[in-house]
Amino acid sequence: MIAPVHLLGDAKGPVEQQITTDVNHEVERLHDSFRITADELTQISRQASANYGNEVQETLQAQLALINDWQFQATLSRRVVSEKITAASAVQAYLDEQAGLTPSRAQQARLTSLQDVGHRLLGHLLDRTTMPRLDHRAVIVAHQVSPSLVASFDPRLVAGVVTDQGGATAHSALLVAELGLPAVVGTHSATTQAAEDMVAIVDGEHGKLILQPTPQEIDHYQRLAAQYQRKQQELGALATATTVTADGSRYQIAANVTLPAELKQLAQAGAEGIGLYRSEYLFLDPARPVTEEEQVAAYKAALLAMPKHRVVIRVQDLGADKQPGANLVTDRGIRRLLAEPVILRTQLRALLRASVYGQLAIMFPFVATIDEFQRALAILDQEKRKLVAAGHPVAEQLEVGMMIETPAAVLMADQFAKYADFFSIGSNDLVQYLFATERTTSPLNHHYSVLNPAVLRAIRQVIQAAHAEGKWISLCGEMATVKLAQPLLLAMGLDEFSVPLAAILPLRQLIRSLSVRQLQPLVKKALALENDDEVAELVEAWLAKQAPQADLKQPD
Repeated sequence: MIAPVHLLGDAKGPVEQQITTDVNHEVERLHDSFRITADELTQISRQASANYGNEVQETLQAQLALINDWQFQATLSRRVVSEKITAASAVQAYLDEQAGLTPSRAQQARLTSLQDVGHRLLGHLLDRTTMPRLDHRAVIVAHQVSPSLVASFDPRLVAGVVTDQGGATAHSALLVAELGLPAVVGTHSATTQAAEDMVAIVDGEHGKLILQPTPQEIDHYQRLAAQYQRKQQELGALATATTVTADGSRYQIAANVTLPAELKQLAQAGAEGIGLYRSEYLFLDPARPVTEEEQVAAYKAALLAMPKHRVVIRVQDLGADKQPGANLVTDRGIRRLLAEPVILRTQLRALLRASVYGQLAIMFPFVATIDEFQRALAILDQEKRKLVAAGHPVAEQLEVGMMIETPAAVLMADQFAKYADFFSIGSNDLVQYLFATERTTSPLNHHYSVLNPAVLRAIRQVIQAAHAEGKWISLCGEMATVKLAQPLLLAMGLDEFSVPLAAILPLRQLIRSLSVRQLQPLVKKALALENDDEVAELVEAWLAKQAPQADLKQPD
């Protein structure tokens, strides 16, 4: 994407401490900024509700709670008075103090909200631009972008996003991707190199930012853009095609659904069902718990959107990343739900009531033990019996499965397969817990790789366990979109890929060019290698020789 730069306010650097002789005036300015920021966040929340459903409501509600917290306001006001500094200096000093702490994973969400609120306060106090005010298409360049900022974007005017900080799997980056915007994140220095209205090229496919491009570079990227449009037209012809390999093996490519608006795009995207409906986004507003009737309506809409295909709805997985104060491992998934049976039972009733509108499959998240899964199944059965006794219709054919996200679930997959109708491998969490690492931009996270032979062996073990009991198996998460991993997953017998909408047709094109029989020697060699680099080199070389037409470029 080629467009002029628009720098956001935080690109101008921190505030130097300034003394004031009129503390009353500064306290008044501070409280004015609280009010303006609260109004601004309320407006963004309304826009986000319309454009994103409940996707970003948790973050926005947390920020609104913070900006309206009298203790937070009092802390900053006291600082102005006691230190005789300006309102902006007090806000900056508080942000610096909090940034200097080492938060736990559970506290990180609050710190992110605090930073966002703080930057908004500084923007109003210093007359900085904290929200894009555009009358033309432009590339947003900022130190970082928060989910609430992304929620305020107008996709018609925002041509791309570039940040100093952040990673491709961060919540904000994923929201940018949902908008279909090219992005380059984690540049470290874009805000110091870019200037307002400077021409920029954002190459999201290769993670490149080109400032003040030469005429030759502009011509090159304009040609690439034309090639991309032609490729999209070619892919569009596959929207109604079946997913069959060159040697006749049939696969399913289902869609991940996060935003309500995505339901309208499923057919055009070529989805063969919904492989992961993230129901937790119905539960993110702590101020207004979602009702059973609202849940029924949401699930009904998803089922009606795919009347001829299976729709897998994940029971809510509100972990530490979405619930500040919760423990990352112990307070999430099925464990949290079993500890709060009222919430679980209400959601299961809603799912059962909606089941008559399509081919519903219910999936329990983050299951680690047989006991957890059996308890969840028992509760589901109890609620089904109650509904039937009360005269509510419930689908006769109803699949119930679980996510494989922990090493324990991998090792016990042969036993789980006796009780589950299907498995869905959550590759993001599984890789994270296999290597005891996190998906961050830290140089210490080099162990996180979906191509590592340990990951491949774990996945093969789960696939074999599922098939031994006649059960089907899907995979979602980052790995499902990695071009070098997809042939290996095919060869190992994965039945279904669950991917973002934009990844469906490129994956179908790749699968139709491959032969599963020819892939068997490849996967055998890959499983015998020692590291992810060796696996990548092996698959690249194989595809270059056996399927030269395969496009190995990763999607934006």
